[in-house]
Amino acid sequence: MDSNVIMDNAIVEPRDDMEFDSHEDAYTFYKEYAKSVGFGTAKLSSRRSRASREFIDAKFSCIRYGNKQQSDDAINPRPSPKIGCKASMHVKRRQNGKWYIYSFVKEHNHELLPAQAHFFRSHRNADPLKNDVRVRRRKNLAAVSKLFSAYQNVDCLESYMRNQHDKGRSLVLEPGDAQILLEHFMQMQEENPRFFYAVDLNEEHRLRNVFWVDAKGVEDYTTFGDVVSFDTTYFTNKYKIPLVFFIGVNHHIQPTLLGCALIADETDFTFFWLMQTWLIAMGERAPRVILSDQNNAIKAAVAAIFPATHHCYCLWHVLEKIPRQLEFLSMWYDTFMAKFNKCIYKSWTEEQFERRWWKLINRFNLRELEWIQSLYEDRTHWVPTFMKDLSFAGLSTHLRSESLNSVFDKYIQGETSLIDFMKRYREILEDRYEEEAKANFDAWHETPELKSPSPFEKQMSLVYTHEIFKKFQVEVLGAAACHLKKENEDETITIYTVKDFEDNQNYAVEWNESKLDIYCSCRSFEYKGYLCRHAIVVLQMSGMFNIPSKYILQRWTNAAKSRHSIGERLDEVQSKVRRFNDLCRRAIILGEEGSLSPESYNIALCAIKEALKQCAIVNNPVENDTRNMTSTTPAICAVEVNQCGNSSNEIVPDPKVTNGNKAPRRAGAGKEMASNENSLSNKGKVPQPEAVNVGIQDGFLQM
Repeated sequence: MDSNVIMDNAIVEPRDDMEFDSHEDAYTFYKEYAKSVGFGTAKLSSRRSRASREFIDAKFSCIRYGNKQQSDDAINPRPSPKIGCKASMHVKRRQNGKWYIYSFVKEHNHELLPAQAHFFRSHRNADPLKNDVRVRRRKNLAAVSKLFSAYQNVDCLESYMRNQHDKGRSLVLEPGDAQILLEHFMQMQEENPRFFYAVDLNEEHRLRNVFWVDAKGVEDYTTFGDVVSFDTTYFTNKYKIPLVFFIGVNHHIQPTLLGCALIADETDFTFFWLMQTWLIAMGERAPRVILSDQNNAIKAAVAAIFPATHHCYCLWHVLEKIPRQLEFLSMWYDTFMAKFNKCIYKSWTEEQFERRWWKLINRFNLRELEWIQSLYEDRTHWVPTFMKDLSFAGLSTHLRSESLNSVFDKYIQGETSLIDFMKRYREILEDRYEEEAKANFDAWHETPELKSPSPFEKQMSLVYTHEIFKKFQVEVLGAAACHLKKENEDETITIYTVKDFEDNQNYAVEWNESKLDIYCSCRSFEYKGYLCRHAIVVLQMSGMFNIPSKYILQRWTNAAKSRHSIGERLDEVQSKVRRFNDLCRRAIILGEEGSLSPESYNIALCAIKEALKQCAIVNNPVENDTRNMTSTTPAICAVEVNQCGNSSNEIVPDPKVTNGNKAPRRAGAGKEMASNENSLSNKGKVPQPEAVNVGIQDGFLQM
C-alpha cells in the first residue's frame, strides 16, 4: 500500500487513487479505517478468474451490512447484527497485479462506536489462539491459579491511570481459587452467553481485580437502575474474601444483584477500573443515584465515571462509625446522639442545619476532629436536608439490619472462602429469581384488601405492587392520627405543621397547589418512594382525592416493566394493568394445557402466533398499512450483551412489531421462550433477560 495512506497514526478515508499489493492488504487497510471510525468489518464476497484462478474481485463491508434471513416459524433463531447498513468497500485487481478501490460507501445507518471498537471481533488480536476464547481458556487452564493471565477476553479494557505503584498489587487468594473462578465463569457463560465478566491484571500478569454479573442482573438494571447501592461492607470489615456488590431493588422491594467484584485494594485506580467496567456491562447507562460508604477513592471514581449521577452516602454507613470515631464521648453518647439526630432529621432548611451543626460541634468541642470535618465537607452527600428531589427507593436506611443489602449477610460470613461463596452465588441467584417469581404470581392472583374508604387507598390498590401497597396503606390509615395547622401562606405555597400523635412529633409540609408539589420534612418520599401520612392529610384537607402522578414512581407499580409509562392518565394505566394480569392468568392456563402433548402444543403455538399478528395490526395500524402483509407470523430476533461475543438463544418479538419497546412479562419468560416445552417455573435456572442493548457478535451497540 502507498506509504502516504497512514501518516502520524491517523487512518485516512479510502480514496480512488489508493492501490494495494493484494486484496488482503486492502482488507487490512479497511479494518484499520473501520477501527478508527468505530464499526466492525466482514469479508462480504470475493471472485476468482476462471482462467487463472487468481482473485480479481473482493468486497468488504460493515458487519451490519445486509438484512438477516430467517424463517417465520423459527423458535430459536441465531442472533444477527445485520440491519441493512450499506457501508462497504469494493476492490478490483488491475492487469499489473495491483488492487484499486472500485467503489466505496461511507454512510452507515447506525451509531458508530470508536471508543468501543476493540470489542468487535474483526479488531481483536489476529492470532487465532488469542482470538478464540475457548481455545485460549483450555490452553491456559493448568496455569490459571498462578497467573490468571491475558487469555481472558478482556484485553479490550484499556488500563488508564496505571502507575508504577500498581505493579506489586494483586488479589490475595488461596491456592486454586483462581482456577475455581475461571471454571465458574466458563460454566456460567456456557449456560447463558449474556453472562459478563472482566479481569484486571497487574504488570506481572497477576490477578488484581475481577468483576462479573449474571444475565438477570443486566436485565434488572434496565428497569431498576435508577438507584444503585455500591456495598463494600465485606471488604472494609476484612472478610476472608475481598467482595463488593452492586445492589438494586425491584418493584417488590426485593434486592437485585447488579454485579459482584473481588478487589485487591481501595485505591483510586481500583474503583476507577471497577466503575468503568460495571458501566460497560450495563450498556453505558449511568444510574440516577449511587449510594456508597464515605470513601474518597469511591467519591473520585463516581465523579469521573458518572458525572451526572448523584453520589450519596448510605445513612447507616455514617451512623455506624459514630461510636468508633467518637469513642471518647462514650459517657455523653446518648446526649450527643439526641442532639445529632435533631440536627440531621429535624432541620427543615439548610440554614437551620448549619446553625444546629455548629452548635453541636462547639458544645462537644469537635472542631479539630478530622472525621467530623470530613462529614461537614461531604454534607451534601448524606444529610437529608440536602436530598430534596432525590429518591433512594428504600436503599438508604438508618440501620444496616434494616437495609436490603443485609439480605446477603446470610450467604456470607467472615470466614466464608471463595469456593464456598461461588457455591452460594448460585443459591443467591436462585433465591432472588424464585422470590420475584412468587411475588409476580401473587400479584396476578390476589387482590389487596382495602381497610378504609380512602380514595387514595382505592386508587393505589390497582397501581402499586402488593409489598408497596401494604406500606402505603399503613400511611393512609396513619393519616387519621394526624392533625394539621396552617402556619404560613403566600400566592403559591402553603406551609402546614402536622402533628403526628403516633410518634408525638411535628412535621412541616410544604404544598404548592398550582404545581401539585408537596414536600414533607419526614422525607418519606425521598427515602422510601411513596408519600407519607403527613402529606396525605394535607392533600385531603386541600380537596385532593388522587395522588399526583409525579409522586407515583413507576418502579413501584405493577407496570414497572411495561413499555408504557404512567404519565398523567392513571386510569389508563390501571386498565392496562388489569388487562395485563388477566392475560397472564389465561396464558398460564394455556401453557399448562398446551404442554401436555405435541398436538396441543402445536395448537397453542399457532393460536399465539395468530393472536400476536392480529394484536400488532390493531396496535400499529399505520405501520402495518405500509408493511408487506404476506408473512403469517412476526419475525423473531435474538440479541445479546456479552463481552466474549458468544451467541444468545433468547428471543424477543420483532422490533418492527413492538416499536422497539419491551412489553410486560412474567419473570423468567426468557427461559420459557427458549424452551417451549419446559414448565413455567424451574428453580435453579436463571432467566435470560429481555433485550435492551444490542450486543452484535463483536461488541456493544445501543438499540
